[in-house]
Parts: sequence; C-alpha cells; structure tokens
Amino acid sequence: MDGLNDFLTELSGLLWGWPMIILLLGTHLFLTIRLKFPQRHIWKAIKLTVRKDPDATGDVSQFGSLATALAATIGTGNIVGVATAIALGGPGAVLWCWLTGVFGISTKYAEGLLAIKYRVKTESGKMLGGPMYALEKGLGWKWMAVLFAIFTALAAFGIGNTVQANAIATVAQESYQISPYLTGAFVCIMTAAVILGGVKSIARVCGMLVPVMALFYVLGCIYILWVNAPYLWPAIKLICHAAFSPEAAGGGFVGSTVMMAARFGIARGLFSNESGMGSAPIVAAAAQTRNPVRQALVSSSGTFWDTVVICALTGLVIVSSVIAYPDITFDNGATLTKAAFSKIPVVGTPLLTFGLLTFSFSTILGWCYYGERAVEYLKGKNWVIAYRIVYIVAVFIGSVMNLALVWNLADCMNALMAIPNLLSLLFLNGVIVHETRKYLWRGRLDEEM
Repeated sequence: MDGLNDFLTELSGLLWGWPMIILLLGTHLFLTIRLKFPQRHIWKAIKLTVRKDPDATGDVSQFGSLATALAATIGTGNIVGVATAIALGGPGAVLWCWLTGVFGISTKYAEGLLAIKYRVKTESGKMLGGPMYALEKGLGWKWMAVLFAIFTALAAFGIGNTVQANAIATVAQESYQISPYLTGAFVCIMTAAVILGGVKSIARVCGMLVPVMALFYVLGCIYILWVNAPYLWPAIKLICHAAFSPEAAGGGFVGSTVMMAARFGIARGLFSNESGMGSAPIVAAAAQTRNPVRQALVSSSGTFWDTVVICALTGLVIVSSVIAYPDITFDNGATLTKAAFSKIPVVGTPLLTFGLLTFSFSTILGWCYYGERAVEYLKGKNWVIAYRIVYIVAVFIGSVMNLALVWNLADCMNALMAIPNLLSLLFLNGVIVHETRKYLWRGRLDEEM
C-alpha cells in the first residue's frame, strides 16, 4: 500500500502540475470572456432552478438534476478538501479555490449546454448525455469519448465513493467511537436502498436532502464566523496575501509557495465544484428543459452554491479559527477540520459531524449515477446492475481504507477526466456561443429547441 500511495502521489503531482493548472484556469477564463461573463446571469439561473417545466423533454426536473449534481459536488471537498488545501498549500489556497469556482461558473455553463445539445434518447425514452456524447457526436472523437467514460467509471470509486465513505467512517469513529466496519455496513445498506431505484429515486432523495443540509451548514458557518468576528478580517487579508506570496504565512500555518497554494487550491476547487471535470453534465442531460441554454444556466448555479458560497465559508471558518487558536495542528485535512470546528462551543462539532455525514452520503448517491451512465455508454445497460453492486461494496472498502491513498487516487482520476472534457469545451466553443446567442443574448429563453 505504501508503494502504491507513493506512486499515486508522484502521478498526482505530475497531473496537477502547471500544464493542468493552465489548461483548467485557461478554459475558465477563455469561456468567461467568450461567453461575455455568464456569471452576471447567476440570479436568473437561480430563478430557473425552481421553475417547473413538465412539458419539456427529460427524465427529471431541472431542480432534480441540479439537486443530484449538487449532491455529487457538495461533499468532503467542501469541508475536508478545503482543509487539506490549507494544510498543504497554506491559507492562500482558499483564494485559489474560490477563484476556481467564480470562473468555473462559465465552464459549468458550457458543460450543461453541450449535455443537452448532444444528448440522445434511448428506445425506452430515457435521456443520456455528457462529455462522452459531445466528444463522439460533436467532434467525432470516439476514442476520446471512450477514455472519458472509463475515467468516469473509475473516478466514481474515488471522488464519489471511497473518499466520502472514509470521511463518514472517520467522523463516526472520532466523534462517537463507532467502528468503521459498522459504519461501512450501515452506509452500504442506505446507499443500496436509494441507488437501486435509479435516477428518479436518487433525484428525489437528493431534492429533499440537499437544501436542508446546505442551509443548516451555511447558517452554522455564519454563526462560527460571528463568534470569530475579531479574526475574520485578518483571515481575509492573510488568505489574499498568502495566495501570491512565497513567504511563510505565520500564525500557526505552514510555509508555502505560490505554486503549492495554486496547485492545492485549484485541485481541491475542482474536487469540490467539478467545473471542467465533466461529471455534472451527465445528470444535466436528464433534465426536463426547453433548450440547452436554460439547463446551462441551471447547471452554472451549482458551482456558485458549492464553491463561491460553501467552500468560501469553510475556508474562512478554518483560517479564522487557526488565527484565533494557534495551537491547532496540521497533521492532515481531516485533523485540521476537526480541530478548527471543535474550538467553537456547542455547535462546532455537531455542525461538522452533520455536514460530513450528509454531504458525503449525498455525494455517494450522485456519483453512482455518473458511473452508471459511463458504464452504460461503454457496455450497455445490462452492466449497470453489476456496477451498482460493486459500487455498494466499495462503500464498505472505502470506510476502512487509508485516507492518503484514497485522496491521491481521487486526484489522479479527477485530472484524467478533466483533460478530454476541457478539450471538448475548447473545440466546441463555437457551438456554445451559437446556442448562447440564439437563446440568451437574444432573449429567447422560453423558446423550444
């Protein structure tokens, strides 16, 4: 295991070097400019998420598709992932993570648009889509589509499964002394009860779970920041300064370079909001929507909530807590998170526990759907049930695995998914602009395709 972990550490460092950072941020910035800053339409996007469009073609509502996508993205990346970025890259990683979300709104918009543009309807009337269909139908890159589907099916076991199960087991053991084996078995049963019902079952559960868990967590973070009010402004200044300064941050933080802050901030930002990874478009393709741009706007709002709001709040909570309590240690992201939240009386530990349990479980559900669709693209629907069974078993395995190995595996799979997806967005940018001009810039959002 140590040898495998060392290999994955090296591979992760290679994949998340400057080329990936330039490709990811470059795509975010390129699409932001090319699409005339779609971030300015975020409030319109939020309004569209709660509008029902039952007469439109699709399997689930726009809100259902967004809730499933948010369930998959709002996970340990928002809590442990942010802390891991801070522990490894210093407080400046928070700003890079946040910027990845702000500019990633454009990329998530483009992904959602292509998902609807190139989706297909099966003989049973089910909608299928995602980057593999955009790569095959839009660019004729069948081989690249196959690679993306393979990486997605594998990535689901990392970012969407074992990482989340490990987080649930860790918090249950450290907070309540519950054996990881018992936790793993329980989460397996709960996961099976939902995912065996298919996308509609997943969307229904996520539609109920996501709003409650996100609201509770946001309110809790706001309370903690109110308690840490004297240290809030110093935390903001430190985050901004450390993002571009190679100097040691001080105040209990580890020293860091700009490269480390950017690398870990961007990597964890992608892990959190998945903008550019190509996962969210898979469920966006199932949405009931009149045209590609309506769903593109709905999809873009997911990155806003996930990173611009939730990850930013988590980062401020952790950095302000470390400034307030310099004795907090930096063994790893999970330890840093637990130490920072536990310093807050009454609500700190329960908030962290509730957030990790609900966020992680919802991510397990959402990513199962992504993996299923990738397997269906590769091998047909007859393999989906087998994939679900393996996925459920992996939940238990993840509960007792080594955390460092899990995170390194997840980082590698994330990067390998992102590369073909980002290339499809860049090469199909003309299609994205054409559809945006047709429906958004000309005020025709209510028109049918």
